[in-house]
Amino acid sequence: MFLFSVLLFFVVTCFCAWLLLFPAGRDVIVQSLDAMSRRIGRQMRGGYRQGVQQAAGVGREAGGAVRCSAQFVKRRYPLLLAVGVLLTVPPLLALMLSGRSMLSGFDSDTHAINDQIAGLLQGEQLSAPAPLPPLAFTTAEVTLVRPMLDSANRNWQLLDPAFAQRLLLVFKIMKERHGYDMAILEGYRSPERQNALAAAGPSVTNAKAFQSYHQFGLAADCAFLREGKLVISEKDPWAMRGYQFYGAAAEAAGLTWGGRWAMMDFGHTELRVPGTVKK
Repeated sequence: MFLFSVLLFFVVTCFCAWLLLFPAGRDVIVQSLDAMSRRIGRQMRGGYRQGVQQAAGVGREAGGAVRCSAQFVKRRYPLLLAVGVLLTVPPLLALMLSGRSMLSGFDSDTHAINDQIAGLLQGEQLSAPAPLPPLAFTTAEVTLVRPMLDSANRNWQLLDPAFAQRLLLVFKIMKERHGYDMAILEGYRSPERQNALAAAGPSVTNAKAFQSYHQFGLAADCAFLREGKLVISEKDPWAMRGYQFYGAAAEAAGLTWGGRWAMMDFGHTELRVPGTVKK
């Protein structure tokens, strides 16, 4: 069907170009139509004797109509050619492109899921780890890097289930393949908290309420556990190495990693759903 559409489009285009560029071609068409009308008139006049007068009248009318049509085509051929192109080209192009994937998505920086990761996602439902004690988020080292972390929400139940499963799978990969224990620092974030963080300045976040995937349970900030303590700062070589593993695992699971942003956020991952976040 596709090849036939291409061939038909090519033939129609060539024919229209021939009529447009060669006056002799138009004359041939007009003469052919005129000859055809005369032939039809003669055949009708040579019919049965009883209907000679009526047949001749019909023949003359048909011949006159054909000649008028031919003259009209000759006078208005540019307009008719343009109308023909407008009527035929768009449907043919739509037919030729109908098998292609169009308007595939809104976000351009979503990531394809690794085949092995996709297989794991179809398997067992992973459970959230036990929560850390509140004091783990208020140490001097943690407060220096994340001063407002003590009031953050870390409830896995408030996260989107699809995102939560992917993030838990990333945690599992980090533990089993790379030996890093991980913990969530903040998951769901209320609009009020988002505005409060934005008011703290661009060094914290540029996103206001409903401009972040945190408001929809589709984002989380995470860090590493070493000897029972949180390690957040990328200035620690061990943590920086872990963030590289973490980013690769997150992207393999179809998540967006904040470590690739201009304002790098190594512990941040999100599941981008088109049309969710305000621009």
